Parts: sequence; structure tokens; C-alpha cells
Amino acid sequence: MKTHKKNETPEHNEQVALIQWCKLHERKYPGLELLYATPNAGKRTPRQGAWMKAEGMKAGVPDLCLPVARGKYHAMYIEMKVPPNKPTKEQAVWIDNLRAQGCLSIVAYDWDSARKAIEAYFELPA
Repeated sequence: MKTHKKNETPEHNEQVALIQWCKLHERKYPGLELLYATPNAGKRTPRQGAWMKAEGMKAGVPDLCLPVARGKYHAMYIEMKVPPNKPTKEQAVWIDNLRAQGCLSIVAYDWDSARKAIEAYFELPA
């Protein structure tokens, strides 16, 4: 049985694995170095939460953003989940709204499916 460090979760580990793969493939996929995480997860004190909300943090924003245009899309957003977890109501609204704005917005249930989606995204014309 795999054990996790205090602050690790299965979703965290999947996202870390994806980021490690991305770092190894930045030369193959120019623009991949722009991929960044949105720090919406995690427990915070009420004061920290208020501080971050004042700075613009919003519930439901997908975990990862790749601000690179490909094909008909302006950017790619990835919400990482592990089964049996599903997107929250707020996450589903964000995903739908990002799609309406011309972004590819997906839910990936493991790092490998996210990797495959990123590779397919980079196969679209620039």
C-alpha cells in the first residue's frame, strides 16, 4: 500500500507526476514551459482565505492552465481528479464558462490521460 506524506493526496501525486513529465518535454513542445498551477486547493485559515480572495482567488478554477493557443482554442485548462472524485459544482461552471470563451477545458482522472490531452493539444495547428 502506498503511503502519502502529511499534505499529499492522490490528486496531488497525479498532478506532480504530470508536471514532472511536462518539465522533461518542454523542448519537444515549445510553450509547455508556460503551464502553471492555480493554488486553489488546500486548507487555509479564515484569514488566509480572505487574503487570497481579496487577491482574486476564486473557487472552482481548474488546477492547471496552459496559456498557449492551438487550433480554435485560446488556452487549455485541466482539472485533475482521481476516481471516484468528480468536479464540484463550481468547477463544472468554470469548465463550461472557459469552453464558452474558446478554451479547451478538460477533467483528467490521472496524469497519463492529462499527458495525452496535452500532446493532442500540441498537435493542433499553432
